[in-house]
Amino acid sequence: MIRTAREGALHTAVIDRPDKANSLTLEMLEALADFAEGAGQAGAQAIVLTGAGTVFSAGADLEAARAGLATSPVWERLSGAIAAFPGLSIAALNGTVAGGAMGMALACDLRLAVPEAKAFYPVMKLGFLPQPSDPGRLAALVGPARAKLMLMGGAKIGAEEALAWGLFDRIVPRDDLMEAAQALAADTLAATPEHARAIKALCR
Repeated sequence: MIRTAREGALHTAVIDRPDKANSLTLEMLEALADFAEGAGQAGAQAIVLTGAGTVFSAGADLEAARAGLATSPVWERLSGAIAAFPGLSIAALNGTVAGGAMGMALACDLRLAVPEAKAFYPVMKLGFLPQPSDPGRLAALVGPARAKLMLMGGAKIGAEEALAWGLFDRIVPRDDLMEAAQALAADTLAATPEHARAIKALCR
């Protein structure tokens, strides 16, 4: 349910469970973490995460969440692997991103989204804590008050508002989403890995 592809130094992972809103099981999360951890070792200079269908991911599969997935350390392993990737990481949000799936989007360097995309993180209502690194990454992008609006107020943020906040970096028509992600990766792919790492380090 996680499809991966390589085109030179560009590696792509697709969450492919559209009949279940791309909700994530333990096996899917482990596959995504393996992908992110292995990409740098395999010489990738850019990675793109996207989903099949019209939802990026609804977060944890409901049955798996009730069985303990919602509090599993695998979420933090995944977001940490994305954040540690030395090249350019892009979340190509083909639709709504919700719950724990926000973690991987927040860990990416860039977030592109289709106009229909929404973002929400209903941990307060569900009685869970967010993954440890997510609130800090969210607040760094949108500010503490807006982070609380999402995490404590349960706000659902549309694409235009997310763009204005800095949560999304660009809104792209659905048919152009992957082409836009590849275009943003082009300069990094053309550079040496050392040059790309140096520039990314300067932006931290």
